[in-house]
Amino acid sequence: MPLIQYSTHEIECKVIYYGPGLCGKTENVRYIYNNTNPESRGQFASITTEKERTLFFDFLLLYLGNLSGFTLKVNLYTIPAKTFYEESKRLIINGMDGVIFVADSQVARMDANIESMENLKKDLSLLDTDLNYTPFVLQYNKRDLPGIMPVDEMNRLLNPAGIPAYESVAQKGEGVFESLRGVTDQVIVKLHNYLLT
Repeated sequence: MPLIQYSTHEIECKVIYYGPGLCGKTENVRYIYNNTNPESRGQFASITTEKERTLFFDFLLLYLGNLSGFTLKVNLYTIPAKTFYEESKRLIINGMDGVIFVADSQVARMDANIESMENLKKDLSLLDTDLNYTPFVLQYNKRDLPGIMPVDEMNRLLNPAGIPAYESVAQKGEGVFESLRGVTDQVIVKLHNYLLT
């Protein structure tokens, strides 16, 4: 649920990037940081290993303008794939308002994608959150590599509900802002409806 501060007229939302290890979650957030007006973003914080694997999480604050007289802020977090960070993962996920699931398009990584999707559902259920009622998009990353799975097959395995899915090459920025816009549009609609009630 978003944090609404009536005294300062600010709304703060949380969007998480979830997916298997090395799928491109950090690349997404880094690209957004590098290609957003400095006046529209905060600092990019990342704690990674020497091999560029996210150790704890990445974080970026974006300012998305105004909604019904409130300044809208979106906190972007990446969730580490390592299972020994289960408690940390749930702390970051708790209170989130939207999810971008980043899937690795390589055929050899499909089992990891499926396992990560199951982990997402499990993590959310432990927090009494239903993915079916959460702003949610899929991003099929690394579409420029050889040995990738056709989108139709990825949809069959990962997206039977037919939620919005975007092809991407996060390192080049392809599909990055489209995925972010896809989930933030859903968050804003939900927020707008909430503010009207």
